Amino acid sequence: MPIFIIMIECVPPVQGGAEQAATQERKFMEVHSNRHRSVDPHVEAGCCCSAPAPAGKHSSTSTDGKPPQRQWKQVRLFAPAILSLLLLLSGLAFDNWVPQPWFVGWTRLAWYILAYLPVGLPVLRDAGISIGKGDVFSEFFLMGIATIGAFAIGEYPEGVAVMLFYAVGETFQGLAVARAKGNIKALLDQRPDEVTVVDGDRLTSIRAEEAKIGDIIQLKPGEKLGLDGELISEHASFDTAALTGESVPDRKAKGESVLAGMINLRSVSRVKVTAAYSDSKLSRILEMVQQATSQKAPTELFIRKFAKVYTPIVVFLAISIWLLPYFIVDSYSFSDWLYRALVFLVISCPCALVISIPLGYFGGIGAASRNGILFKGSNYLDALANIRHVVMDKTGTMTEGVFEVKDVWWAEGVDADRLLDMVNVLESHSTHPVATAIRAYGGVPKNDIKLRDVEEVAGYGLQATFEDQLLLVGNFKLLDKFGVPYTLDSVETRLTTIAVAWGGKFMGHITIADRIKDDSVQAIRRLHKLGVKTTMLSGDKGAVVAHVADKLGIDSAFGDLLPEDKVDKLRDIKDRGERVAFVGDGVNDAPVVALSDVGIAMGGLGSDATIETADVVIQDDKPSRIATAIEIGRQTRRIVWQNIMLAFMVKAAVLLLGAGGLATMWEAVFADVGVALLAILNAIRIQRMRFS
Repeated sequence: MPIFIIMIECVPPVQGGAEQAATQERKFMEVHSNRHRSVDPHVEAGCCCSAPAPAGKHSSTSTDGKPPQRQWKQVRLFAPAILSLLLLLSGLAFDNWVPQPWFVGWTRLAWYILAYLPVGLPVLRDAGISIGKGDVFSEFFLMGIATIGAFAIGEYPEGVAVMLFYAVGETFQGLAVARAKGNIKALLDQRPDEVTVVDGDRLTSIRAEEAKIGDIIQLKPGEKLGLDGELISEHASFDTAALTGESVPDRKAKGESVLAGMINLRSVSRVKVTAAYSDSKLSRILEMVQQATSQKAPTELFIRKFAKVYTPIVVFLAISIWLLPYFIVDSYSFSDWLYRALVFLVISCPCALVISIPLGYFGGIGAASRNGILFKGSNYLDALANIRHVVMDKTGTMTEGVFEVKDVWWAEGVDADRLLDMVNVLESHSTHPVATAIRAYGGVPKNDIKLRDVEEVAGYGLQATFEDQLLLVGNFKLLDKFGVPYTLDSVETRLTTIAVAWGGKFMGHITIADRIKDDSVQAIRRLHKLGVKTTMLSGDKGAVVAHVADKLGIDSAFGDLLPEDKVDKLRDIKDRGERVAFVGDGVNDAPVVALSDVGIAMGGLGSDATIETADVVIQDDKPSRIATAIEIGRQTRRIVWQNIMLAFMVKAAVLLLGAGGLATMWEAVFADVGVALLAILNAIRIQRMRFS
């Protein structure tokens, strides 16, 4: 079955993901062996397929890497269709090529009924279930009355053929949806079933779910880490491609965090578990991706609503095609016009639209996952496709966010060591990258510093009380706020500068530098090529922001901004009618993220809060992924609309031919099942695309 092979191989499993994909497929087969298709929310929209829920985690495999009895279950899945096909071909042979005297009358009818039942009964049953739930005009209802009508006018072979091809198309479509969902999960969930726990001198293999926080896990070269933890070996190199899409090994030192899904590369390493299996970053990301399908794109929602209106309309049109000619034409033939109405019903099934469109969005989410980009819903694919302006933060987004102290200047007569210790202790209350750089520079305080009333002043810096005197550490606007006089004679305006004041006097400043990310220039270049404008907003001083923006080629840049100033700037852009995406850390810039059409977070693997707040998460911190995300959104939308146009054009043409008596049931089958299969193949080809 060449079509079956295409369906299964269009989304190739990644390394380590074969088990999950196989489980997904096996679950789908088990569901179909008991019930040809289930009635789910798709049915409410008149959809012909149900998408099975994501399968469980792992499956056992045989020595050749394939699930046990996998081929047999594939055959079992198609068994009703195979039986129906054999009986149909036999009946056609008895009718046309090897006529039998006994194959007439009730015997002939019974033969074709037997051919119909394996594929028809599940559809008729589901039609009854959907009617019981108040959804009369479902696809099951359409196919049921069309094929029963064909039997009523004596077109037995065509009645069987329509239901047979419909059932085969249903199975292929269900497999494609299950495979698309399964491979999205397989792209990410690459954790092993078991981990090796160190217990004194003993090594014990246990299930990953049973490992506890504080356990020590030993990893051999080439082995995947099953849980989040802290590296306790001196050094180790990890392949993070499963998490970030980045193939360059990531070298970790003792004490650094390592995440589930990373592959240990060279030496035996040990990791202390810091999070339960279900609480790992990867588990949170998997949950986010699994829930992505519940966030429907506007196009998808429209098609669902359209199907609810469209299906009853075509049923009444079919009745009109059958009955109205009685009052218009002279030589009215009951069976001829009923046949035309039945052809019309088969053609009108909206399966190609209702299944291929969500499958197109699954493909887009999967393609994004391959590139280290996580979408929280298909609606954000559509939203990104419409983005015409990207607003970005500076620190940690376009720059490394890893600051280093370049220079320290103190006023005359200042006890430099004691003042640096004061600043160091105050900055220990902040997680900002600048604070981290100052603490790294200051080291362990030499003096006993006891601060009181420590407080962060949003957009300005930190303040505290030391020896009953106010200590201020932040930007120069903080000094202005408290009326502290200062001089800028020694300040390098193009670098980030932290001012220090104590007791109402300017004590000095610390100059800090941040390096621009390697692919930031490429990111801006690609965004401009896509016709997207760029703006940088930062709380850093204007000269620093202008310097970085000039180096990157960003269209406009604004510095010295408080959080509320960023909101005002973004609102100005939106007031011009432009669709805006904001790229930042997703936490400190929460008001701007809320106002933007799409919030994009950089480095989602490093921040739980980012995963929670952002609409789109870029896992590997690369700015170039912003353009990739927009390209995937636009390509997904293009494919979805190609499917919509294909379905409407083919169905409209064959509907007209069917109403005029020029199309038979065979053309109707192509217009329904054939177009659906073509649309599915088109939808999942995005998995094969490369994005620069």
